[in-house]
Amino acid sequence: MDPMPTTRRGGSRRPQRQQKPVTPPVDVHDPDGIRLQKVLAQAGLGSRRACEDLIASGRVEVDGQIVTELGVRVDPAKAVVHVDGMRVQLDPTKITLAVNKPIGMVSTMSDPDGRPTLADLVADRSERLFHVGRLDADSEGLLLLTNDGELGNRLAHPSYEIAKTYRVQVEGPEFYPRVAKQLTDGVELEDGVARMDSVRVVDAVPGRAMLEVVLHSGRNRVVRRMLEEVGYPVTRLVRTRIGPIALGDLKVGRTRVLGRTELGTLMRAVDL
Repeated sequence: MDPMPTTRRGGSRRPQRQQKPVTPPVDVHDPDGIRLQKVLAQAGLGSRRACEDLIASGRVEVDGQIVTELGVRVDPAKAVVHVDGMRVQLDPTKITLAVNKPIGMVSTMSDPDGRPTLADLVADRSERLFHVGRLDADSEGLLLLTNDGELGNRLAHPSYEIAKTYRVQVEGPEFYPRVAKQLTDGVELEDGVARMDSVRVVDAVPGRAMLEVVLHSGRNRVVRRMLEEVGYPVTRLVRTRIGPIALGDLKVGRTRVLGRTELGTLMRAVDL
């Protein structure tokens, strides 16, 4: 049914606009909390004055609510704060590390057979860290270690699988575009069809090629199995990126703490 018309001056009519329900603002103020600008400053967003400017300019959200008042207090242990749409980690005890795993190291924090583990790389840290994802012992490159359970669970959950990038050296005949298409269309493995997002030849000489491959699947040894299935056994595999986090110039066997922006983009990738 059409809405009741209203009469304009001169006798013409126009339909009434439908009024949308107004959602009342959420009160995020915690009288027992800490001033928001102090919380932001402690999280590394700048001086307290700079953080006041962030708030006043409407760039700060608390629990989904834009906050512009400087008197707002929050509980850092409970509040979810975003600045310019990026999540801010307020808990100073939470930490996430990038690790460049060497060949021969297993992706565990302990090993009954006495093999080198990721725990060896962080023996000087007091936090109780766990690894996110795996690389087989014959592979090297980027892994993440964290003590942030919420972040770790999101990164490990199948519904939040984020893209991973690898540099892969393979042996075999010339790597024609049709082989790349076969990998992106899907390869039948013993545990089902697997697909790569993209495949690019970085370098090639007769009998050998260096590829850059991107895929979301977290299945065990999936890159090696896919390439072997199409006739290109892998001789070296290095993971260079997990979502927005790049290995960069991190040396083999070393770790680094993710910076605030890196961590924020990683959390955003899994909807935190």
